[in-house]
Amino acid sequence: MHELWITKLFNSNLAGPANTVLNAINFPAADQRNPWSDWMVCEIVVFLFVLVFFAVLRARLSVDRPGKAQHTMEVLYDFVHASSEEVVGHEGPRYLAFFGTIFIFILFLNLIGLIPGFDSPTMYPMVPLGFAVCTFFFYHFTGMREHGLGYIKQFLGPFWWLAALMLPIEIISHFARPLSLTVRLFANMFAGEQVYLTFIALTKIIVPVVFIGLHTFVAFLQAYIFMLLAMVYVGGAVSHEH
Repeated sequence: MHELWITKLFNSNLAGPANTVLNAINFPAADQRNPWSDWMVCEIVVFLFVLVFFAVLRARLSVDRPGKAQHTMEVLYDFVHASSEEVVGHEGPRYLAFFGTIFIFILFLNLIGLIPGFDSPTMYPMVPLGFAVCTFFFYHFTGMREHGLGYIKQFLGPFWWLAALMLPIEIISHFARPLSLTVRLFANMFAGEQVYLTFIALTKIIVPVVFIGLHTFVAFLQAYIFMLLAMVYVGGAVSHEH
């Protein structure tokens, strides 16, 4: 079975702690000697990179002499802020932390596959599923916080006599959303990764540059689409028009 070099390091040195945690939650690893998976290790690497990156960036924030990284993050902040206001409404900036985290984390998870010796964790269905489930619970939480028990009315339709028909339809629709989010991100990143790896193996210089650019574009696009759909779901949950 294919195993990344960094995953081998984790399994060689950190198999014990991983097995302890997995056994504690009653989910033992199938292979006790190799409890770490490629997607798990790459996701941890990205998490640590993002954590260190923003810690260093925060320490270097400057009004007088902003660096390139600060300029880039300010542009990204303005982009996410404007998108949240456009999609969610005036309440959108309240949820900026969630939207920004989703976008940045997924983006880096998508892009790490461009580095030789690493895989994009998002091409494994478990990772997109985790983001989809978090989004599912988050937008229902925001709806309940905004409307209280009145949030249930969104599932009953515009007229009381349609409630018996609308309720099962709405429940199925909402439970289909995590599946849709998962399949969309997983399928696109898996296909993009396979195309990229295939042409890297077949060619040397010119064509790989083209597919690196395509992979980068897909990485940004899929991170944006996931964030945009999260905004749409939150916007629907907090809307008072229902």
